[in-house]
Amino acid sequence: MLLISSCSIQQKLSSTADAFFVKESSMSSSHIGIAVFDPSLNKNIFSYQADKLFVPASNTKIVTCYAAMKYLPSKLLAAYLTENDNAVLITPTGDPSFLHPDFNVHPLFEKLKSIDKSLYIRQDNWKSDALAGGWTWEDYSEEFMTERSAFPVYGNQIHWYQEKSKKENPSYPGDTVDVFIYSNPEVAWPVNFSSTKKNRFEVKRDQYQNAFTLFEGSQASAKTAIPYITNGIETGINLLKDSLGKTITLADESIMKKFSSLRIDTVFSQPTDSLLKIMMHRSDNFYADQCLEMVSQQRFQKMDETAIINDLLSTDLSEFPQKPRWVDGSGLSRYNLFSPDDMIFVLNKMKLEQPWERIKTIFPTVGTGTLTRFESKNGEFIYAKTGSMGGVMNLSGYVYTEKKKWLIFSIMINNTQTPFSTIRKQMNGFLERVAEIN
Repeated sequence: MLLISSCSIQQKLSSTADAFFVKESSMSSSHIGIAVFDPSLNKNIFSYQADKLFVPASNTKIVTCYAAMKYLPSKLLAAYLTENDNAVLITPTGDPSFLHPDFNVHPLFEKLKSIDKSLYIRQDNWKSDALAGGWTWEDYSEEFMTERSAFPVYGNQIHWYQEKSKKENPSYPGDTVDVFIYSNPEVAWPVNFSSTKKNRFEVKRDQYQNAFTLFEGSQASAKTAIPYITNGIETGINLLKDSLGKTITLADESIMKKFSSLRIDTVFSQPTDSLLKIMMHRSDNFYADQCLEMVSQQRFQKMDETAIINDLLSTDLSEFPQKPRWVDGSGLSRYNLFSPDDMIFVLNKMKLEQPWERIKTIFPTVGTGTLTRFESKNGEFIYAKTGSMGGVMNLSGYVYTEKKKWLIFSIMINNTQTPFSTIRKQMNGFLERVAEIN
């Protein structure tokens, strides 16, 4: 009877997959892979090209999230501070939350303000590149392609704001302005105000220098964030100097030797899961890439993207069903390749190793984050991560069935010209049917 029931479920799921994806005319030219896994049976109850490799886009963040949940402490390490009689040495850890506007409390900043000694910072533990291989070069000025660094400051971005009102211009007391544009932090770099007005407030950065062009938008209030060129940690340190009103010097080997045998104090910042929740809900590329760097720092005392990926693939993730090509933490790189079976593997491993309530807190559900356009007829439905870029639309996660059990699924669609709105509806309909069948 169990065998007959299993075959019946597979047949129903196969027919459902045909109806929504495989034989759906609008997706006839798309590359499609689907897997549905039942943890209680420890096997796939449906599989269609699930062993093929696909560009995962932001489904890569699921793998990064697994590593971060396992290896990062409950609070993010902001920095290590080593102190002697005259100075303090800062060892950065890659924490992306430092002075980021997502957070209101910044313990490291308060600590640095209270120090009445010379400040030095090291960067010899940074072994990665600012931009990963396979990132699209022309997106250098886009918010979603922020440079990585050992010591991010203000999220390695300049946050620009436009306000329209008859209010006093703080730069020129007594004057009022119709449009006031300002940034956080304030910058002394070249800023050009374009005579071209646009429907939306827009800021563009020069490809090779921190110079910005601002385009006034029609909105009454608007904001945007533009990555700055980090130059290692030099740019961030210059911004921090201005915010602190203190001098911070890059430490050379002779300086670091003076601190080599002294006690190290740890400064923590945000609860780790608060960052992971934003990373998964907003699909934040910068947070994801920095999370991988922080895991590397935690395990190797250096931030080395390649080293930590190789280590994870040879230890915790050595049993991937198909050997993936894993390049970055965010999934921005088109060099990444994972199969639906790989996504099932890491999602199942996460569920076995982590409290289920923790996963549900971090992953977006219907109506939240990147799942705002998904719908549910019966309350609790899915916890999942989207993954999209040009020609790529994926969704992997957990689905709750009418028989009150959680299944794990992965739907990966590549090389598609089908509108994402259509694919999203198909995914929603397929998963509703999966929940009904099981």
